[in-house]
Amino acid sequence: MEAYFYEQNVNWNRDRRGMMCSPGINSVLGENGCIEVATPPQFNKGILGVGSPDHLFTAAVSICLMPTFLPIAEKYKLDFKAFACSSRGKLEQVNGKFLMTEVILEPTVTITQEEDHGRGHRILRKSDVACLISNSIKSKITMIPVVEI
Repeated sequence: MEAYFYEQNVNWNRDRRGMMCSPGINSVLGENGCIEVATPPQFNKGILGVGSPDHLFTAAVSICLMPTFLPIAEKYKLDFKAFACSSRGKLEQVNGKFLMTEVILEPTVTITQEEDHGRGHRILRKSDVACLISNSIKSKITMIPVVEI
């Protein structure tokens, strides 16, 4: 497989704020695929209510689960009507360095048939193991799956 590159540009605006833009992506989040980013509020002069690297790191793990789940569910012919995933990233200081030590994923899959309950869980587990972002980071990934009708 050939290598692929995903471009992001970050430009400082003022204070501890900047704009992150993804060339080629037009988004409801902002013009030309841009969103405002800042230092998280837990740090000196951090800003509440603006996306941070910590949010985006956590989101990347959560977002990756969805496009990994979809083809696996299709392959195993899981009949489902909804997929959602909440996530929480755990930031800690370890040996004097700040690290995202854990990402907790809470995916919920809504199935159409009760007999698919166990299969839904297995497919979520396969998706967790196959997620390229999870496999690319050293943070612990904890998944708390929910399969409901």
